[in-house]
Formats: sequence, structure tokens, C-alpha cells
Amino acid sequence: MFYWLIELSSTFPPGLGWLRTILNVFRYITFRTGGAVVTGALFVFLFGPWIIDHLRVRQGKGQPIRADGPQSHLLTKKGTPTMGGLMILSGLVVATVLWANPLNPYVWIVLAVTLGFGFVGFYDDYLKVTKQTSSGFGGRTRLLLEGLIGLAACYALVRLGRDPSSTSLAIPFFKDVVINFGWFFVLFGAFVIVGAGNAVNLTDGLDGLAIVPVMIASASFGLIAYLAGNVVFSDYLQINYVPGTGELAVLSGAVLGAGLGFLWFNAPPASIFMGDTGSLALGGMLGSIAVAVKHEIVLAVIGGLFVLEAVSVIVQVASFKLTGKRIFKMAPIHHHFEQLGWTEPQIVIRFWIIAVMLALAGLSTLKLR
Repeated sequence: MFYWLIELSSTFPPGLGWLRTILNVFRYITFRTGGAVVTGALFVFLFGPWIIDHLRVRQGKGQPIRADGPQSHLLTKKGTPTMGGLMILSGLVVATVLWANPLNPYVWIVLAVTLGFGFVGFYDDYLKVTKQTSSGFGGRTRLLLEGLIGLAACYALVRLGRDPSSTSLAIPFFKDVVINFGWFFVLFGAFVIVGAGNAVNLTDGLDGLAIVPVMIASASFGLIAYLAGNVVFSDYLQINYVPGTGELAVLSGAVLGAGLGFLWFNAPPASIFMGDTGSLALGGMLGSIAVAVKHEIVLAVIGGLFVLEAVSVIVQVASFKLTGKRIFKMAPIHHHFEQLGWTEPQIVIRFWIIAVMLALAGLSTLKLR
């Protein structure tokens, strides 16, 4: 919405040239990204307590705790409301609508994926709360819905690109090595989006564990989007130039701000859980931005913590089905460390440190080519 001030300023009379100069700052993506960060954070800070109280009254007993999870969670986390992702999504949408260019199609595609995955997660949370069970609706049905959203988004991104790079996979550390999938890229891109959504979902198991790595990854991809959408920077760094994706930095800033506001209430002991509403939405958002800016493999590096959590579950299930033995004491892997005696703050903070290191490693691929 603020972006329209740029167009409005062109109609000012000569005597208001000074005001036109001031409003010119709204042309800069960096300025609007900063505005989105502040707006997202303030929105969640101001409306967060009301949302938490409302959800607590509506949910009664709060989020059901897994019976097969750590036994300590049955005492420490019982009665805590879920669906905190509604706070994040509200702040994200408000900040994006206010500060992003409303004519940019990349913003709307990524926002559609985020809200679509958020709706799937919301329905899953709704079933858990109303039925007081730790399992929502069928996993296959959920994956099907996520897959359809991912396919639609990737098809739109490919049509939007209209050049060979839009269906190609760039290999980090090599400036000229790309693999062109053709239209099969739509399937690959959907896999990236769905995989990212569910990987973040699996990470969301301890207070503050998922939201900070999401913010770190979002800030990293905000920078990548800004560089990939700038013809000068992308040429200097020898990365794919994708016109228009720079505007995704504003959306990434909105996530960072809303995440900071949510962390205020999600810090141990959490007043509210993110739930599938937030984790699926934020994971889908990261996946769709990675596909849009052609940095799908870099997502696996920057989001390596999410990959580790997902792989730990896959390995645990496969091992148990094939051999009857478990590799980890409990999966996802953060529960394994709980069983080893690590305290919750130790696990969370150490995983945050890992997320920072992986983000730096991922960003290093921009220059090391």
C-alpha cells in the first residue's frame, strides 16, 4: 500500500518537490524491507496477547501432547494453546500488503503458497484440538493438498520466467553448471516446497526451536532474493538474474518481524505453540522463495537443520521397519538429545547456533563460484 505513495508523489505540484523527494525512499526495496520488519513485529506484539487469550478460551485443554513423546512434555506443555501460526501469518500478511509492490507477481505466488500451506496446517490443528488427539487428518491427504499447491505455484513460476533458466537447477559453487529439467522442473519444485514445509513442521517440537532457524533462513533468502533480482549484483556474483524477485526481500522481512514478535510469546516456557498452522506455512514459504530465486540446493544448506530433523525421522522409521531396531532414542532428533539428558534450553540454543553456521555456509555459495 505504501508503494503507491511513489505514484502519488508524481502528481504533486512543483512546490511540494521536497515532499516528493522524501517519499522517493519508498522506491528502495531495502527501506520497505525494514518497514516490513518493524510492522510485522509491532503487529504481533500488539495483537499477540489478544490472539493467545482468544485461542486459549476456544481450545480449552490446548494442544494434545504426543503420548509416545518425551514424558516430561505431558507435564510442562500440557494446556498450552496452539495455532500460534495465526499470529505470524497475520503479521506477515499485514506487513507484506503495506510495504510490498502490489503489482509484483512473485509476492502473490509466494504469499499464496504460504497461506495455502497455512490453511492445511490450520485444519490439521483444528482436528487435533477438537478431537483431543495428537494426530490430525490423514497424512496422504495432507501431502496431496500440499502437492497440489506446490504444483500450481511452480507452474506459475515457470510461466512467469519464460526462459530456459526458469526450468533449470543451478549447482552451487559452479557459475556455469545447470541442469535443465524442462517441464519436469514443476514436479521438482513442488517436491522442494512440500519437503521444506514438512521439514520445518518436524522441527517444531520445542519452545522457540523452529521460529529462530526460520527467521535466520528467511533473512538469508531475503538477501539472496534482493541480489538475484538486481541485474548488477547478480552479474557480479554470477548467479541467475530473476527480474522481480528482489521484492521477495520485503516478504522475507515481514516474516522476520512477525517471527520476532512471535518469539516473545514462544520463548520458554511458551505461552503458545506455533502449531502446524505456522510451521507448514513458513516452510512452504521458504521452499517457494528458493524455487523462485533458483537457489533450491542452497535451501538444503541454509535450512540444513530442517533437513537433519526430517532425515532423522526417515532413518528412524526405515530402520525400525527393516530391522526392528531404532537408530535414535527418539525422533525427530531434538527428542533424541532430550533423552540423552540435554535440557530444553541447551537443545534450542545449540540448534540456533547450528542454524547460524549453516546460513553462513549457504550464503558463502554466492561468492565461491
